[in-house]
Amino acid sequence: MPAIVSIVGNSDSGKTTLVEKLIPELKSRGCRIATIKHTPHGMTLGDQDTDSWRHLQAGSEATVTSSPTQMVLIKPIAPDVTLNEIASIFGENYDIILAEGFKRDNAPKIEIHRSESAPPLKDIKELIAIVTDEPRETEIRQFSLDDIKGLADLLEERFIKPGGNRISLYINDTPVPLSPFPKEVITNILTAIASSLKGVAKVKSLEIFLSNKD
Repeated sequence: MPAIVSIVGNSDSGKTTLVEKLIPELKSRGCRIATIKHTPHGMTLGDQDTDSWRHLQAGSEATVTSSPTQMVLIKPIAPDVTLNEIASIFGENYDIILAEGFKRDNAPKIEIHRSESAPPLKDIKELIAIVTDEPRETEIRQFSLDDIKGLADLLEERFIKPGGNRISLYINDTPVPLSPFPKEVITNILTAIASSLKGVAKVKSLEIFLSNKD
């Protein structure tokens, strides 16, 4: 799975603005970005008059509304769904996923803080950086509100480049962490099998799906 980094902070601290600035900076470096937005207020599954709502009411597990230029996925989820489970919907074709919110999740986090807003968040796990308009007494790395390049450098060096060559394993829809040795074994075996198939050129990416109903 691509690396996930959450942008956290108090309400109106500028989380969305920071994500908006990071996306074009990372894209200018050739990175592929996906984003996830957390809202604590809940969402409706569409108006009851829409066909999508009727599909869900009939029992569909998920529905996509597609137009010539975009598509929207609606998928009911459990209240305790994790950020990793949400991110798995994207698949693997991204270099990093920027999440807005999810301050209680275990993903690495960047906090944005403004002096005129509420005090900094407390007891945030996996905090890797603070974006602030005033110096903070902390050993956590700090960036100014305008240092988007520096923040992008951090994300690129720490999360994007190390994931350039990766293999991900999902069992029963759950990501399974892999240490270096099984990663190498699985990569070599799958690459060898795929390369031996007729008509297959150099293997740059490979997807396998197995459904065992027994």
